[in-house]
Amino acid sequence: MSHPGAVSCPFVLPSRNSCTYTNCYCEENVWKLCEYIRDHEPSALEEFYAVFISNDNKVIPIWKQKLGHGDEPVFWDYHVILLRVVNGNQNLIYDLDTILPFPCPFDTYVKEAFKSDSNIHPEFRRKLRVIQGDLYLKTFASDRSHMKNSNGKWRKPPPPYPCIETADSKMNLDDFISMNAEVGWGTVYTLPDFVQCFGQPSSCKHSH
Repeated sequence: MSHPGAVSCPFVLPSRNSCTYTNCYCEENVWKLCEYIRDHEPSALEEFYAVFISNDNKVIPIWKQKLGHGDEPVFWDYHVILLRVVNGNQNLIYDLDTILPFPCPFDTYVKEAFKSDSNIHPEFRRKLRVIQGDLYLKTFASDRSHMKNSNGKWRKPPPPYPCIETADSKMNLDDFISMNAEVGWGTVYTLPDFVQCFGQPSSCKHSH
């Protein structure tokens, strides 16, 4: 029973250990987070964005990852996180592969996990493709072929659920990993522009 003047609680995702997770399938882990939001609180999905991190060389350093050692970064060809844009408050990052909190305040994640592009070699500088959550659910598809070696064997065990596909595609992962703004969905940012847009104080408006 609601009380007059009561404020509804913001939607809360499950704890890290309760989320659907498969090691080395970050794009699907984030898709599953978006699916959970859609199934439990559809109106909240407009606050969430899938964020692909890569660059033209497909070599990016990210710190504070579970696979890291000490203060050494993990070098990924790409990584995917979930961004929550919170009106009036600091935005949040959900990364199932980090040792940082889940969720993590945006500015903390940037400082600890991304650090700064100004201090790393240009070939390692990060770009980010930001896709609204419901659009990601509607457009992303993967047949997981990128996780098989030349002999057709899995590099890492696949998720237990069926491959994610759309009516138009069974595999378009490369369109999301690509940092060519002319390809795929969403908006591509350099890391400094991403931080300026989504950090505090935010300097850009986000359309749904």
